[in-house]
Amino acid sequence: MANVKIKNGRLSFPSLFKKATFEGKEGKYEATILFPKSDTKTYDAIINAIEECKKTNKVKVPEAKYFIQDGDDKEYDGYEGMWAVKAGNNKRPTTLNRDRTPLVEEDEVLYAGCYVNAIVEPWTQNNQFGKRINANLLGIQF
Repeated sequence: MANVKIKNGRLSFPSLFKKATFEGKEGKYEATILFPKSDTKTYDAIINAIEECKKTNKVKVPEAKYFIQDGDDKEYDGYEGMWAVKAGNNKRPTTLNRDRTPLVEEDEVLYAGCYVNAIVEPWTQNNQFGKRINANLLGIQF
């Protein structure tokens, strides 16, 4: 599948160094990346990658089940006028500083609200849990 780069997105709900936990259960490394609706280039690249996923895997998935969502539909501050891309991974994503040196949690550089570049990889879920187009979070650069 085609990777998509999101440039200058805002980081939201990051779990980049430790897996997220929900109701006591360990999840994945994950983050939501926000980018403005005016960035049609990035939006089009994501939609094209989603369409490629659907075509390759011969699956029909409604837009409500895509990894990209309209921020106006969310009840979080700062999501208005933005697209929200949620991505995760079982493996810890690559985390880099602006000079491309590796980052660790102790550096305290990546935080909710900071601006980052991110690389996501769409993939198709088609199993007992339903049909969706999800995204792997491959890397984050401050």
